Amino acid sequence: MAEFEKSEREKMLAGELYFATDPELTTEAVRAWQLLRQYRETTEADWDSREAILRQLFASTGVKPRIIPPFHCDYGSNIVVGDRFYMNYGGVILDCNRVEIGDDVLCAPYVQIYAAHHPTDPATRLTGAELASPVRIGNNVWIGGGVIICPGVTIGDNTTIGAGSVVVKDIPANVVAVGNPCRVVRSVTPPAG
Repeated sequence: MAEFEKSEREKMLAGELYFATDPELTTEAVRAWQLLRQYRETTEADWDSREAILRQLFASTGVKPRIIPPFHCDYGSNIVVGDRFYMNYGGVILDCNRVEIGDDVLCAPYVQIYAAHHPTDPATRLTGAELASPVRIGNNVWIGGGVIICPGVTIGDNTTIGAGSVVVKDIPANVVAVGNPCRVVRSVTPPAG
């Protein structure tokens, strides 16, 4: 009996080596680029149209998602955002794997969230194969300006990531974390209720 062969998309979402030039992935990327162009062309006051486009672009959205253009993503279809998600100017989400963002998450300008990465072995990298690892951001998280969140990272609820930080490892809930590499500098009291 022949073994089932995974599609490049299935490999991508499983964290295995995959080729982004695959026709299925290329079609999905073009769809995202078209929706992002429509989003950029909306007027500043047309939040209803912007929200409708985000609902088409993302896997799911909670209530009142707000993203200030310009915004860039790979596919959109691997992004899940909770209620009241806000991302300021220049946001980037490379969603080659699932990117889950909780409720009440605030992103300052130029926040970059990367699920995508490349092999560190130079010979493998030359093949054109890529990798992707999921990113998870909890509820009530504030991400400062210019933060880079690397593949495979989880950030816990009620956490603040200081401006300019590079998050390369998981950050727990209820802390303030800063730096390159980002590390916990203090705990915070979670909100009541």
